[in-house]
Amino acid sequence: MRFCSACGNSVEQSVPPGDNRPRHCCGACGTIHYQNPKMVLGTIPVWGDKILLCRRAIEPRYGYWTLPAGFMENGESTAEGAARETSEEAGARIELGEPFSIIDVPQVDQIHMFFRARMTETTLDPGPESLEARLFDESEIPWDRIAFRTISQTLRWFFEDRRSGVYRLHTSVIRYDRRTLD
Repeated sequence: MRFCSACGNSVEQSVPPGDNRPRHCCGACGTIHYQNPKMVLGTIPVWGDKILLCRRAIEPRYGYWTLPAGFMENGESTAEGAARETSEEAGARIELGEPFSIIDVPQVDQIHMFFRARMTETTLDPGPESLEARLFDESEIPWDRIAFRTISQTLRWFFEDRRSGVYRLHTSVIRYDRRTLD
């Protein structure tokens, strides 16, 4: 960041009084520009024993498979964002369940949160960010073509919980290499 979005003057990195880390601060108007992690929200949509995955039509990881997910928008709850992303990426109609996984990804300043979801019909209409959307049995999951480690980990937890018959909230930290994001 080079300029203040409040007044247009130059900003400098400094530790504001009472803070403990450098921030972009405007000497002209006094605005402190905080930069915080982004929320990535998604679902684990299920139809019977099958899981819905989308094949990415965008970078990073073009052509790889993922759960329907994307960035939270201002003015929406985490549940609303997860449901919206599922509709936008897969055109799937769902009944949203409880939160299932929360994974911190500090190197890219993100938090990935997935909700369990039950599909209410099998009609799919993938949006422009997906090449296709389809249902997979556990044995058909293209593990070597999953887009991100957060998705692989969430799917593994889901299948383990499904086998045990007890679903719980999972949390973890995944350290990505910034250069590869995988």
